[in-house]
Amino acid sequence: MPAMKSMWNEEDRRALCRRIGAVRPDAAPRWGRLSAPQMMAHLTDSLRVAFGELAPAPRKLPIRYPPLKQLIIYALPFPKNAPTAPEVISRRPADMQPEVTALTALVERFGREAQNRAWPAHPAFGPMSARAWGVLMYRHTDHHLRQFGV
Repeated sequence: MPAMKSMWNEEDRRALCRRIGAVRPDAAPRWGRLSAPQMMAHLTDSLRVAFGELAPAPRKLPIRYPPLKQLIIYALPFPKNAPTAPEVISRRPADMQPEVTALTALVERFGREAQNRAWPAHPAFGPMSARAWGVLMYRHTDHHLRQFGV
């Protein structure tokens, strides 16, 4: 079985950055309503949540608790058009390139962070380990890049 992809893996981060750079500003999504620049802003803000720089209101959902939490983070495919925190979809970028630059910098920053530092609670999943943050952020980014065909 291949290793689980994660933001903690340098090769996985590099591949994501290449894919981020391949998204065209005018690309049409395969699902959903976000434009390509809005998707980049969403991913940027989602990583800001991981770093504790943006704190959406916590939600008491069944996905906060095992085993559902682990199934969603590590195994189940991400659903298309799933609801998300308004704080990570409300920002409307004026241009795509600054979003690409910011997102790429945050993906690269993930690898420089200390895994043993204090990681914030996720607004939907609650407390998470560094391993869970790395896998979730990789899978979330991959999900949205696939949304735009890269």
